[in-house]
Formats: sequence, C-alpha cells, structure tokens
Amino acid sequence: MPYCLGIDTSNYTTSAALIDTDRMEVNHFEKLLPVKGGEAGLRQSDAVFHHTKQLPEVMANLFKGESIHISSIGVSARPRNIEGSYMPCFLCGEGLADSIGALSSIAVHKTSHQVGHILAALFSAKKLDFIGRSFIAFHVSGGTTDCLFVEPDDEQIFKITEIGTSLDLKAGQAVDRTGLMLGLEFPCGKELEKLAEKSSRSFRIKPVLKDGNCCLSGLENKCRKMLDDGESREDIASFCLSSIYSNVKAMAEYALQSRGSLPIVFAGGVMSDKIIRRRLENDFEAYFAEPCLSCDNAVGTAVFAAIREKLI
Repeated sequence: MPYCLGIDTSNYTTSAALIDTDRMEVNHFEKLLPVKGGEAGLRQSDAVFHHTKQLPEVMANLFKGESIHISSIGVSARPRNIEGSYMPCFLCGEGLADSIGALSSIAVHKTSHQVGHILAALFSAKKLDFIGRSFIAFHVSGGTTDCLFVEPDDEQIFKITEIGTSLDLKAGQAVDRTGLMLGLEFPCGKELEKLAEKSSRSFRIKPVLKDGNCCLSGLENKCRKMLDDGESREDIASFCLSSIYSNVKAMAEYALQSRGSLPIVFAGGVMSDKIIRRRLENDFEAYFAEPCLSCDNAVGTAVFAAIREKLI
C-alpha cells in the first residue's frame, strides 16, 4: 500500500505524518517546541535548534520501529506561497525531506505551511472534494489572521489570494498574550477556553474593518484594562475569545460580499477553540478540522504529496 510522508517544522511544533492512500487513514505525531515560562514564543535560532533535536524523536514515534515503504514526501518549505515568504525554521523539515528523498530516490513535494493547514482541514472535514473548486479559507494562528480566496492551481493545488488580514496583532498572539496576562502557560489557547467557558457574561463587540482587514491590538489593551479594574479572569478570557470571533465573523461577511456565496474552511490553531467554532458554525456554511488537525501538524503536507502523486 502506498504511504506518503509529511513533515512540518513551524515556529511552534515539530510534526510528521503518514497517510495510507488506499485506506485514507493517517497517523501523525507532533511535539511542541519548548518555551520558557512567561514567554510567548521563540526566536528563530532557538526554533531551529529545537527542531534539530526533536525531529529524530518525532520520526521515531511516527514509525514506531516499523519498516514502511514511502512513495513520496510532502514538506512545508515556507510560511506562504508568496514571493519572499521565508522562515529559517522550515529549513529543518525541508532538509530532512531532501535527505530522505535523495537517499531513497523518491519525490519530494514542497508547499507552504498555510497550504498544509488548509489541506489538513479539508482532510479532517472530509471535504477534499473542494480541491478543484473555489472557496474561502481562514488561517488563524499565532502568526496569521488571514481571510483567503482559494482557487484551483495545477502546480500548487491552490492559488491563494488574500482578502483580509490583521493589520497589527494576530489572533493567536492575542490569545497567548491574554493568557500570559492571566497567569496561564504558553501556548494558552486550551486553558483560556476553559476559563471562558466558566464566564456567564456575554459581550457585544462591533469590529471595525478597513477594506476587509481587522485590528486586534485594542483587544489586548482592553483585556489588560479589565484585569487592572479587577474583573474576573473568566470574563477577561470570554471577552478575548468573543472579540476574535466577532472580527473573524466580520471578515467572513466581507469576503462573502466581495466573492459571492461560497463555503468557508477554517484552519489554524485558534480555530480549534470550541467556543469560536460553535458560533461560526451557526453563522456560515463552515467547515473545521478536528482540534488536533487545526493546530500545527504535518497531515496537510502528506496529503499534498499524495495529491501531487495522483494517489488521491
């Protein structure tokens, strides 16, 4: 049976995945990069160091000592499929993929971290049939708050055009900064969600878009003021997530007005939040990955290789 290997080395997680293209089943393994307490991320030099140390462990946990024939490899080699998109951390996965490819004489298919996220979401939502048609996608994480128009592309599977983004703070940064403010450990998403679920308050937030782009820096400032004013941690967490939801909803409405009625695929770590997901599912024809495939993973890059090899 043909297997495709996926590798992704983002600024948050070391990831590898195997897809059995006969059964359309995946195994995947991820390990977060270690971040010191109180800090909200890593320098690129530190990320490269930790990926170098973690990749052998991640691969060992993925294969579990089994001898598996790999037909091709997919790897994220850059953040986005745009000119000049580059982060050193992706060199770790790219270098490993090129080495395995050269050693085994198998094809290496390179894509972007963003395309990997979208493909992982489509795979998880059982919507790979979206490939070959147009749709709207959101990539919402620590480094992005992007609303995207996705069209078919022969080479890269997707041609992606940005409709809107955050002009300052990204949604994942807002989550982590608010979480650290409340004494949570990085990454803060899961614990912030647990706090928010304990809040009984509802917030009516009116985001202001600029040509489809949002601004989230005011969210962090508001959360800090709420904390200084003695408001509960639960209510602050709820306000943070409600603000992100309101901005994503407004960006989605703008996208539908400008591009027409299309399905919306939500990808990226912030979209693993159940509170935000429930609300967006009530608003739109919305498709989500399961939480483990919303966060950084290599499943999408494995799917990319399988598609390029015409195995799925």
